[in-house]
Amino acid sequence: MSTVTPEELNLLIEQTYKVEADFNELKSSYAHLQDTVEKVVEFLPNAIWIVNNDNTIFLQNSQARELWELLKLLEYKSEDYELKFNNSSYLIKSSSYKDKIMLSATDITEQKRKENLATMGQMAAHLSHEIRNPIGAISLMSSTLKKRVLTENIPIVEEIQNSVARIERIIKATLMFSKGVDATKKEFLWSELKASVDISIGYYAYSKDIHFKFPSEDFRLNADKDLLDMLFSNFLINAIDAIELDDEEDGVIELSYRSDTNYHIFEIYDSGIPIENAKDLFEAFKSTKEKGNGLGLVLSQQIAEAHGGYVELIEGNRKAFKIKLAK
Repeated sequence: MSTVTPEELNLLIEQTYKVEADFNELKSSYAHLQDTVEKVVEFLPNAIWIVNNDNTIFLQNSQARELWELLKLLEYKSEDYELKFNNSSYLIKSSSYKDKIMLSATDITEQKRKENLATMGQMAAHLSHEIRNPIGAISLMSSTLKKRVLTENIPIVEEIQNSVARIERIIKATLMFSKGVDATKKEFLWSELKASVDISIGYYAYSKDIHFKFPSEDFRLNADKDLLDMLFSNFLINAIDAIELDDEEDGVIELSYRSDTNYHIFEIYDSGIPIENAKDLFEAFKSTKEKGNGLGLVLSQQIAEAHGGYVELIEGNRKAFKIKLAK
């Protein structure tokens, strides 16, 4: 039997160490690669699952862990498909490689909501155009009729006129929502805007004794008066509706005013019923009241933004909104 020389033994030991070093380097590279893959998967904006052929999970990110119940509903398909789960919409993609299947779920709820809003806006605008002409004819004929009917029948004609005015407001809001808000600014006094708002509110029928408190001082605004008329009328009509639904026989609506260097600041309060589903307040076609169309507050927010400001609900014991308009 041949003997191993010291030189050969040293060479063998060196080669063993080299193999071990190469193995450790390869192991470290693999661990680094695996860590990188996990970080990339975690970074992705959608839920990702990589599943073995025995349905065990090989890899998943945190979004996938949160949607573990959704995984039970997923199927491997060659075509992408949509799936509804827990009031959300997901786009499902899948692919396979060797013994692994990769599944991804992307939340497209907001995208679907915008698509639906666009479709609803187009339909509403079309219907509004179609309704506008007959409503104009009814308005003209009711004015003529009011001059000819018996005195005791005048309240009936006035109720028709109030109803027509309400429909015209809805049509105007719908068309504005579909086209977008564009403010044409010029200077005017608050007293002029208040007079316009009084006329708009005058067409709105209500049964309770409501006390209105408006700013007594007069001040100048550089804004689009017609748009602000719509903004404040929307809030006042919402306040009237809230008081009408309240158990009390009367109510108060208070509009206060102050200003700072950059903004006109209004706050509007009413004593009516509290707001339900506050998260839906500024969501188009979602109304927090029974007879709303879900556009009033959305348009009011857009009008405020067109004037460099915003609208927000004031958190506190009493229900109030803040309206800020840039000077």
